[in-house]
Amino acid sequence: MKRLLLLLLLATAGTAAQAQMSLLHSERSLYREVLVYEEDGTRCMCFTRQCRIGRQSCVDPRNPQRFALNYTRMMLAGTLFASEQPRRILIVGLGGGSLPTALRQLLPEAQIDVVEIDPAVTRVARKFFDFRDGPMLRVSEVDGRVYVKRAARQGKQYDVILLDAFDHEYIPEHLLTKEYLTEVKTLLAPQGVLVANTFSSSKLYDHESTTYASVYGPFYNLKRENRVIVARLGSLPTEEELLARANRYQAALKTYGVDSAALLTLFSRRVDWDASARVLTDQYSPANLLNR
Repeated sequence: MKRLLLLLLLATAGTAAQAQMSLLHSERSLYREVLVYEEDGTRCMCFTRQCRIGRQSCVDPRNPQRFALNYTRMMLAGTLFASEQPRRILIVGLGGGSLPTALRQLLPEAQIDVVEIDPAVTRVARKFFDFRDGPMLRVSEVDGRVYVKRAARQGKQYDVILLDAFDHEYIPEHLLTKEYLTEVKTLLAPQGVLVANTFSSSKLYDHESTTYASVYGPFYNLKRENRVIVARLGSLPTEEELLARANRYQAALKTYGVDSAALLTLFSRRVDWDASARVLTDQYSPANLLNR
């Protein structure tokens, strides 16, 4: 009897939690289901019902500039702290467009190219997340790896590249491998910076880490719910360089809810993974098995 009562209470609690999430939009694209939910004043794009497996992007419509997710704060910090003022930026993965929108405001002279495979995501970002593209903020609707290969053939160079492409489970397998990261590396200008959003814990963590290290050498880790990797061609920025960048952008970052001093403490070069883990390649990238 007690067990039955407990199950009923749990079921009621789950139903109440779901009822608080208001579905604003749902559409099935060629690649996935794209949904927009609103809960407690926060609007999120998700690729699974009730956002069961993470949120792709979130915004508070009452204060749209303020970042609602920690990983976007870490990625913005990685972008700004780790290089001289960037003039050309590539972002693989649009989501709701929070990062490109913020970078457009912070760096108005920078050319920002965004790659998004799914036209439905672009439409939803424009309609529900106030994303606005234009001449200095362009969206290419193509697979991220295809774009990188084409850009390399065209001789394009970027001061900063942000990798933020996810499907409903994790980063697509062909965007995890040593070959892909090497292709991305060819697009980096001298002293160019790579900022990549990944998971902070899973069976894939060790393999991802050794894969990035095999291509970029030592890198900075920033970890909260997610792990953000910051690498740079040549030597990594020193703590003094990071502090100088943090001070330079401190006031501007506050607009987005980013505490530059607090984020500065997250930059770590400690190797917290199994350095003998097998590198992910085009022939070996079982992300669906490892990422559990």
